[in-house]
This record gives sequence, structure tokens and C-alpha cells, in this order.
Amino acid sequence: MKLWAHILTAGALLTATDLRAANVSLIEIKGAIGPATASYISRAIGIAEKRGDPCLIIQLDTPGGLLDSTKEIVQAFYASRVPTVVYVAPSGAYAASAGTFITMAADVAAMAPNTSIGAAHPVQMGASGTEKLDDVMKQKLENFASSEIQAIAEKRGRNAEWAQTSVRESASITAEQALDLNVIDLIAKDVPDLLKQLEGREVGGKKLETSGAEVLEIPMVASEKLFQLLWRPEVMMILMLAAMYGLIGELSNPGAVLPGVVGAIALVLVLYMSAILPVNLAGLALIGLAMVLFIIDIFAPTHGVLTGGGIVSFFLGALMLFNHAGPAFQLSLSYIIWATLLTAAFFIFVVGAGLRAQRLPVQAGSETMLGQVVPALERIDASGGKVFIEGELWNAVSDVAVEKNQLVEIVAVEGLTLKVKPKPG
Repeated sequence: MKLWAHILTAGALLTATDLRAANVSLIEIKGAIGPATASYISRAIGIAEKRGDPCLIIQLDTPGGLLDSTKEIVQAFYASRVPTVVYVAPSGAYAASAGTFITMAADVAAMAPNTSIGAAHPVQMGASGTEKLDDVMKQKLENFASSEIQAIAEKRGRNAEWAQTSVRESASITAEQALDLNVIDLIAKDVPDLLKQLEGREVGGKKLETSGAEVLEIPMVASEKLFQLLWRPEVMMILMLAAMYGLIGELSNPGAVLPGVVGAIALVLVLYMSAILPVNLAGLALIGLAMVLFIIDIFAPTHGVLTGGGIVSFFLGALMLFNHAGPAFQLSLSYIIWATLLTAAFFIFVVGAGLRAQRLPVQAGSETMLGQVVPALERIDASGGKVFIEGELWNAVSDVAVEKNQLVEIVAVEGLTLKVKPKPG
């Protein structure tokens, strides 16, 4: 009996140990918040639910992102059956703009030392779409975002007053200040420390058992990595240049095919991305004007005046393209300068050379024989004769009879017969 008691006790301890050492899922979000991020988080929540994990840890480091994607993530947190833990890390990371909403919406909000959170003004979240917001629309959007973050803070029992300040005044605080102000729940130096502090914390009526748990990372799938890469202003600028170079290169050199195909694919991607990213229509218009000026200057040279105007227009358009987007979607000045120089060189040297080549006189074919002077190989009259030109023997006719070896000028090509006339002298 004692032996069985020891076996049962050991089995019970082993079972308890196995339960407490359950796996904890972890994902890392670094960079702008966009559709790919929302998809990634939703998929990770589903995987953690199927595994029966104690919680899902989202390690976050973001300058912000899109409002629509942020709302999707918040709704996914609310609907999740597994507790969500947003951990702003590592040291030096920040949860700005959209990151503030996401952090405060989690069941547990944690930060690493020397991190920051805040600056959640809605204009910083790509909410302005493709147009500049007027003051009335800005105020409406600010009021909406303020009420939204207040509702999030109240639902999670966090500081709603500071949350509104982060929206209305773009307030930003450190992890230590966030803990003192009840914006977050805890500060952890790393993931093992986070798991220790989560142990025994009650979430949704259940106590978390995370001490000693194995952390299993859920990686992004290939499609999520691709779309995460695409939702960047630099990539959109490159695709825009590819679309312009490809399509105009095809028009200036008909029949090349490959530039046209590449340009068409890039154009479709640009149109798709412009419906999501906060693009300024005025910037697009200036870039379009630059293209028109470049082309006009090629067809009707103005000693570089229009080309110079096109370069200025393209530069200003690129500067304005994302000028009212948040830090997550700011286009680097170095990209703008290089794109401007590359575009100017493309139109001056590549497109210009192609279009000018189309206007050169014909260099091959039967038309090149017109006006040439050759000797008659035999007598040529209205009934016919022969001439030798460009390595070939041709039939020739002439209204005025021409004797052998007399010079004749080719005046017309009628099928496989040349019409000639005597050449004086």
C-alpha cells in the first residue's frame, strides 16, 4: 500500500509539474503596424488557443501604424480566449502611436526598463487617408481616438486620464512613469523575468501558471513577411519608380515587352498600397507633373528648362507624398534625393535616347535605296533592265531609255522592281 501511495503521489507531482511547465507562445512585432501585423497577431492568437497555452506574449517595438489595423488587433484581443500579454521590449524600444492602443488593450501590459509609451495622436496613425485633414476633421478624429483609448483603458482598469492625454497632447512617458501612473501592470527586464512575474496573476478569473514554462516562438509565414515588407513608404517609392520607368520605357522603345510587364505589375501594387498607406494626393500630382515635363522636354527640347522644372516638381512631390503620415510612414530624405537624381538621369539619358532614335532617318529597308545612284548593268527602258545595289540584283524600269553602264538614280520602289531615271553627267 505504501508503495502504491508513493507512486500515486509521484504521479500527481509529475502531472502538476507538467501542467505548470506548459508552453507559452511568443511573437515579435517590430516596425510599423499594418494589415500584415493584424493578420499575424490574429493567427498567433488562434494557435495559442489550440495549444491551450497559459498566455500569448506579444513583444512590441513600434513607431506606430494604421488606425484600421490597430482596431483589428484590439478587437482580436477582446475576442481572444487566451490571455494576451503585450511586452514592450527590449530596452530602448517604444510603443508609440498605435502601439499605445495595442499595449493598453492587452490583458497584461508590461514594459522593459528604459522603454517608452505614448504619442498616440490619431494623425500619427495613418488615419488621414490620401487627403489632408481640415481642422474640423482633425478635431472629430481626435475626439474619436480619445474616446476609443478611454474605453480601452477603462475596460482594462488602467489610467484613462493619461490615455486621453497621450491622444490629445501626444504625451509620452517612460516605463517607470507608466508603472507609477497605472498605465501598465509591470516592468520586466527580459522574458524569463516576465514569466516569473506573470505567475499567479489572475486574468479573466483564472490564475496564470507561467513559472518554468517553455517559450515557443510563432514565426511569420512567407505571405506575412512579404506584406510586412511591402507596407513601407520606401518600398512604395521603389515600386512607383519601377512603374514609371517600365511603362515609359516601353512607350519610348516599343516591342521591348519586359519593361512594360514589370511596369504594369509595379503599377498594380502601387495602386493597391495607395489605398492602405496614408498617401498625399498633392504629392502624387506633383510627381505626375514632373513626368509630363520630362517627356515634353524630350520631344520639344527647351535647353533643359522643362527638365529642371521636372526635377524640382518630382523632389517636392516626393517630399509631400507622406508628409502628413506618422513617424512609421515617413520617407527618408536620402531616398528622396536618390530617387530624384535617378529619375532625372533616366529621362535625360534613357528615355531621351530612345525617343530621339525613333525620329532618326530610316537606316535599313527598301526606303534606304531611294536617291542612290548606281550604274545600269544592261539597257533599261520601260520593258525592264537590271541594276546591282546593296549586294542584290534588282529589276529596274525607266521611262527614258538608259544604256549599259550609264548612271541612274533610284526614284521609287514598286514591289521587287525599282523605278529609275538617268542621272545627268
